[in-house]
Amino acid sequence: MATTDVRTAIYRYCNYQERSHQEARDKLYELGSRTPEVEEFIAELIEKGVLNEERFARAIARGKFRMKQWGKQKIIQQLKQQRISEYCIKKALTEIDSDEYDQTLRKLAEKKWAELRTERSVPARKAKTYRYLMQKGYESSMIQDAINEIINGNL
Repeated sequence: MATTDVRTAIYRYCNYQERSHQEARDKLYELGSRTPEVEEFIAELIEKGVLNEERFARAIARGKFRMKQWGKQKIIQQLKQQRISEYCIKKALTEIDSDEYDQTLRKLAEKKWAELRTERSVPARKAKTYRYLMQKGYESSMIQDAINEIINGNL
């Protein structure tokens, strides 16, 4: 592919939605660019503000929490898989309001607990709810607090 075609394609790719540096780099290799060209394109995209890793990380954190109701641990894992820096990960987590985070966890815990109402054994119900919330990426201590509040009838 010609350089101008690659440039057009990568700009279109990055303007469609937020992308990480690694996603843009992978796309450039896929389009047939060589290593020196790829790094030049990445630098150009960063310089022009088309590619911004912090903005990307914030968008992922916001989206995964609001749409999929993921916990912070799962969001961190996702961002690390995308090779996002620790600094950007910390900045991204500030997008999540702590009260909203707590409410979401409690709402998910209540919903799962209610789904398991046919389960006679409280320890089994507790374990299944705990596992579900761990898979969603919530912190262990917060999960235990939410489950205990449900059991004690405070939710």
